[in-house]
Amino acid sequence: MRGDRMILVTGATGNVGAELVRILAAEGGPVRALVRALPPTRADGVEHVTGDLDEPASLRPALDGVTGLFLLPGYRDMPGVLDEARRAGVGRVVQLSGGSAGSGDLTNAITRYMVGSERAVHESGLPWTVLRPSAFMSNALRWLPQLRAGDTVRVPFAGVRTASVDPRDIAAVAAKALLEDGHEGAVYHPTGGEALLPADQVRVLAGVLGRDLRFEAQPDDEARAEMSKTTPPEYVDAFFDFYVTGSLDESVVRPDVRSVTGRPPRTFREWAEANRGAFEG
Repeated sequence: MRGDRMILVTGATGNVGAELVRILAAEGGPVRALVRALPPTRADGVEHVTGDLDEPASLRPALDGVTGLFLLPGYRDMPGVLDEARRAGVGRVVQLSGGSAGSGDLTNAITRYMVGSERAVHESGLPWTVLRPSAFMSNALRWLPQLRAGDTVRVPFAGVRTASVDPRDIAAVAAKALLEDGHEGAVYHPTGGEALLPADQVRVLAGVLGRDLRFEAQPDDEARAEMSKTTPPEYVDAFFDFYVTGSLDESVVRPDVRSVTGRPPRTFREWAEANRGAFEG
């Protein structure tokens, strides 16, 4: 498929999408990055196009000539997006999802949109691969305001252990599924290679940055109040369902990154070292 392929990456400036664009561009074939607004500077080998996933018809120019599609979940009309992809002749879709989709619990707002997105790709008639990653290592970037203010890091859900994954590793799995045969109908669970508590991550980050960081567990009531300032109530409830009620277990280390890409996933230390500049800037 590499010779005449064109891959469209939605969410091309996001955690996974940006990494996937870089990987595909390095492969040497054409890659098209879907963005809301064209960037002032553009990477070699990357064609930037505009479109709105909430408006499927707006995607027609972006989908022209596309052979493979990396698709974010949770938009207003996922069946409509996939209808446009089918009409454009897209040959395969890699659908990003989440670990909770396996529960099928439609009372949880996050699970509900993941399940709906997966159902749409299953029913699209297109060859598909689904990715259900664990929590992203890049979530640690949320601590930047606290790190700029001092050496104390207060984190919610402090007792929850996760096998967090580097978005680069999710992108590497996506690239394999887009460029190679044999992944159709597969559901992959990219995870990191170790299950850590938030305190463990702060300890690792302290070592990488050479700082004496202090971890504090944020009480649930305080965490809910803080999250509610920026997050819709149904999504706050969903996170508390995952991490307080315990409906989502992201502590399981799975072999999918290694089995698909041929190499082990990055450790949290390796991710932190690669992103040291973001924490020191």
